[in-house]
Amino acid sequence: MCTDGHRHTAPTRPMSRRTFAQAGAGLLIAGAGTAAGLGAATGTALSAEARPGTGASRTSRITRGTRLLHADLHNHTLLSDGDGDPALAFDSMRAAGLDVAALTDHATIGDNLLGEVLAGALPPEYKQFAGIHQADWARTKVLADTADTDGAFTAIRGFEWTEPLIGHVNVWFTEHYVDVLQAGLMQPFLSWLAREPGLLLDGGADGLAGFNHPGREPGRFQEFYYDERVRDRVVSLEMFNRSDDYLFEGYADGSSSPLVACLNAGWRTGIAGVTDEHGTDWGFPEGKGRTGLWVTDHSRAGVKRAMRQRRFFATRTSGLRLDATATPRRGRPVRMGSTIPLRGGKGELTLRLDLARDRSWRGRRLAAQVLRPGPEVPEVVAVEEFSVGPVLELRTRVDVADGDWLLVRISDPDQPNATPGPDGHPCNDLGIAYTSPWWVEPAA
Repeated sequence: MCTDGHRHTAPTRPMSRRTFAQAGAGLLIAGAGTAAGLGAATGTALSAEARPGTGASRTSRITRGTRLLHADLHNHTLLSDGDGDPALAFDSMRAAGLDVAALTDHATIGDNLLGEVLAGALPPEYKQFAGIHQADWARTKVLADTADTDGAFTAIRGFEWTEPLIGHVNVWFTEHYVDVLQAGLMQPFLSWLAREPGLLLDGGADGLAGFNHPGREPGRFQEFYYDERVRDRVVSLEMFNRSDDYLFEGYADGSSSPLVACLNAGWRTGIAGVTDEHGTDWGFPEGKGRTGLWVTDHSRAGVKRAMRQRRFFATRTSGLRLDATATPRRGRPVRMGSTIPLRGGKGELTLRLDLARDRSWRGRRLAAQVLRPGPEVPEVVAVEEFSVGPVLELRTRVDVADGDWLLVRISDPDQPNATPGPDGHPCNDLGIAYTSPWWVEPAA
């Protein structure tokens, strides 16, 4: 049932580009058929676990001036490799109780000369994606503009820059989009992101970007190749994508934590969760990633401002509220996503966390883990178990000499992390949420 009390239905879905391109004739016939259950053949179908409208109050107990919005900033349709009609996606996400939603279909190599020139020479990984074209980009704008309603629902047009071997990057709020300009390299894309859009050359300097499912592709963004020109606008790192926690992605195969690699490289990303939906039940499945945004106003401008300020958190639980501040011994509270000046570059911080969901969560036993830089995986410098209810307060000492960032991971100590790190690491339990980081620097 939707929030208005009516069951949400939609026409049978058309075949996606992915189904058409990759499936055999038998699968095509099966894919077009009607099936029972969660969205098997409908444009939007309710998960049995979805409870739109359920969740904590949207007001923080530890800060003022902002309101919590629930967002999903990474979704696909048949315009690229998804299964669903894009005309149904925004309505589905709004019906699921989301306040902010984005469509981010793939931009690959199909819409530029490079793709034509190299079509016969590229490895197979570059041929498995169907990307958007100019008409798709224009259509996404129309759909987003139609769905967008200030104060009620924020609909965003975006795209997923898709380099199959080095990584995928979401881009939001731009007038233009860009395909992979040079296979195997991040720099051409980052230069595009730094360039102001103009009459002769397009650019992405009007938008924001984020690293997607970090470590899933072996190149890991050329090991998070750093470009200071766009540090302020590369705003997010997905820690929850679909139902997966990416903290230790690739560790079993000898890679460092993507979180450590990204932040130690110099990027100042907030931490996001997304569903990366490729099916037809946008917004509804429980247990997939989503992002909580703390906004000053419910509009595209307000959402963009909160993203740029890294004032958001990642979770896999609908309706979760998480706010966090860090206060130096002789200073004022600083919200997650901000810089903390410390006298002498070191000192004690008091962290305050406001976490809530609903009555069923009251008294639930969780753990708060303070993560700091390490060479391969994050160092956990404090762990405190608590019961959901009162505002949690904990203290930790930091020294800029040990690295310039910290964040808090909320976990369930009674359940395992499906993708664990080193034996005995405190984060080998189930991740519930991540705050965005704070960055510490010596006071001027």
